[in-house]
Amino acid sequence: MHILIQYAQSSPAASTNPRLLDCITSWMREIPASKIVESPLMDVIVKALDDDASFDAAVDSMCTLYRDTREVDDSLPLIQALFPRVMSLRPKIAEFAEAEDTEAFRGITRLFAEAGEAWVVLIARMPAQFRELVEAVLECCARDWERDVVSITFVFWYELKQYVTLERYAESRAVYSDVFSRLVDIMIKHLEYPRPEDGESDLFGGDREQEEKFRQFRHSMGDVLKDCCVVIGVAECLSKAYQVIQQWISQYASQSTDEHVPNWQELEAPLFSLRAMGRMVDPEESAVLPQVIPLIVQIPNQEKVRFQAIMALARYTEWTAQHPETLEAQLNYVISGFQHSSIEVVQASALAFKFLGTDCQKLLGGHIAQLHSFYESVIDKLKPSSQEEVTEGVAAVVAVQPLEKIYETMKMFCDPIMARIMNLANNAKDEQGQRAVADHLQLITIFILVVNPYVAQDQENPAVKYCGEVLPITTTLVMNFTSSTPILERSLASGFEVSREGCFLWATDAVVREFSEGAEFVDPATSRAVFQFYEQQATAFLRTLNDLPPENLPDVIEDFFRLSSDAVRFYPKECISSSLSVPIFSAALSSLTLQQIDPLMAVLHYYHDLFSFAFDKPAVSSFTAPDGKAYSNPPEVQEAVKQLIASQGPVLVQRILTGMMFTFPGECFPDASSLLMSLFELMPPEAGSWVQSTLQMLPAGTMKAGEAERLLKGISDKVQSGETRKIRALLQDFTNSYRRRNVAPREGLGRLEATRFRFSG
Repeated sequence: MHILIQYAQSSPAASTNPRLLDCITSWMREIPASKIVESPLMDVIVKALDDDASFDAAVDSMCTLYRDTREVDDSLPLIQALFPRVMSLRPKIAEFAEAEDTEAFRGITRLFAEAGEAWVVLIARMPAQFRELVEAVLECCARDWERDVVSITFVFWYELKQYVTLERYAESRAVYSDVFSRLVDIMIKHLEYPRPEDGESDLFGGDREQEEKFRQFRHSMGDVLKDCCVVIGVAECLSKAYQVIQQWISQYASQSTDEHVPNWQELEAPLFSLRAMGRMVDPEESAVLPQVIPLIVQIPNQEKVRFQAIMALARYTEWTAQHPETLEAQLNYVISGFQHSSIEVVQASALAFKFLGTDCQKLLGGHIAQLHSFYESVIDKLKPSSQEEVTEGVAAVVAVQPLEKIYETMKMFCDPIMARIMNLANNAKDEQGQRAVADHLQLITIFILVVNPYVAQDQENPAVKYCGEVLPITTTLVMNFTSSTPILERSLASGFEVSREGCFLWATDAVVREFSEGAEFVDPATSRAVFQFYEQQATAFLRTLNDLPPENLPDVIEDFFRLSSDAVRFYPKECISSSLSVPIFSAALSSLTLQQIDPLMAVLHYYHDLFSFAFDKPAVSSFTAPDGKAYSNPPEVQEAVKQLIASQGPVLVQRILTGMMFTFPGECFPDASSLLMSLFELMPPEAGSWVQSTLQMLPAGTMKAGEAERLLKGISDKVQSGETRKIRALLQDFTNSYRRRNVAPREGLGRLEATRFRFSG
């Protein structure tokens, strides 16, 4: 530090040398932030912010200082010294914005946003003292003329929301409510599409990458609006969007035609905000939505405005179910969208109709004849995905018909679809024709999945009766299209995606075993198609696991990893090289947090089968090479499995060891310890390091003195002597002992929860 100070004071040029700032930042890893702030280097950093050449490097230095102050209670004197320095820079926000200096504005925004992130606890705890910093971050958002840097602030707003909505910070919530209120206004304004140059029809000048970036950016701003809803209440946030729409209507509605909607960007943005906030709105809301919904159904026909209006209605169908007086106008508005020239508007209409049908099924139950007329008029004009959505909406209404009407109603809707299927099948001469057959079979599948009437045991089920009429036709299709994978697999793949029932994965497993590579009478093309089918099911499973926590899906997890074990056995090379190999491995890691025996065993067996292919002769391969010899595992497969394990090993060891110490049922111990042993056989040094890292994360005081060291030394000795198999016993003894002391006496409470929290990151 002395050398750095000497250099900084050697000349004016030296004090603003970007290399000096880089060096100061690097040495902050060794020099405590308090020493820097108390030294002349602090003045060097602040002064460098006035120099164009050193500005970015000085911002890096300031933000690195913040990171040393995140433990705010320990760093309060340091923060109190830094805070006025930071706030003295606030005039630069306006200066850089007025000069339209994009890079400098990015730097100053980062300077305030990262200070907010580091000190967010104090901001919540001491609102009077730190409000100025929050206002500075808000100013950065408001002045972002290109919407290029506002995203830097999103983490801060989220974290501040997390704190001020806690009961202990109720006062701060009140203090900052006006800030979040202004933030809503700013976000709605930033949501606006750009205005093209004169004579330019493309909003983004043909830059599709910029357009996609803007779409993603809008959804992130939607998340900020949700944060605002939590802080200041849904009603106020909805009111702001409503006022913007009203303002546009009063100013431009009289000038609008179907061909020309002036300044449509100012109308589309609040519609998007309504859509984004929809998830936060209670179906019982009665203050704002009764005024908003009637406005939306009067929105003009401009493509992007109409699209956003329909998508907003789709968000509020649960509310509509509680307010039937608004249904007819919405339904007419959505149905008229099917006639729009824009494909996007038509697709939005299909999605909105699906939600109206599923959420308002009872309200629509008496309108079957009209729905049938509508369905027949649009179904052939839609893309397959939109056909499915409209069918889901209709099927939901069919499902609530009186029991005595279900058979005839299903027949009314499904017979025309079956006629289309037979006509398409008779003309399906190529892959496109076969795909059309499969797409229409999917529509029948939706009806069968959705229409599930409850019938007493001694009564005939009307839905089953109709299925009995359809099955002979589908059987004929299967016999006539034995080489068409889309037709054969359609019900299984869609069945799982729609129902999330593990039985479809169980059925898929049977297909994988029966038609795998090397199976008798199975040609390579069919085998490849079956693996693609597995990947399709895996993708649907991963989406499901992304939507719901593992605790909600134990049966599905069990069936999926039993399926995946067979996929690895019969398609080792394809599984390892698949783009899904890492997501599936990670999904298994998430599933190890469960406490039920069956799904845990399925996951552990999947890992066991996968790891087997890291060895020369995998024990789990049950088929032979064409020459009759036992399967020989290719080196590239072995190496790929090892690389996968190496990349995920630290987390895997954490999950297995902590499972054995805290949550796994005893029946899982042999398989869990066997996996750890496999890791030591494959990569001993790395496995030892991963075990050591896990032990270091355990709560203080839960191990006896020297216990961890003895375990690690024992493991090291066994590795060096080549007795890796004996490591299994060492680990089992250690985890059993730890569990008896720390979990069993407290029935897993207290320490278990604390440890889960520490490992959750």
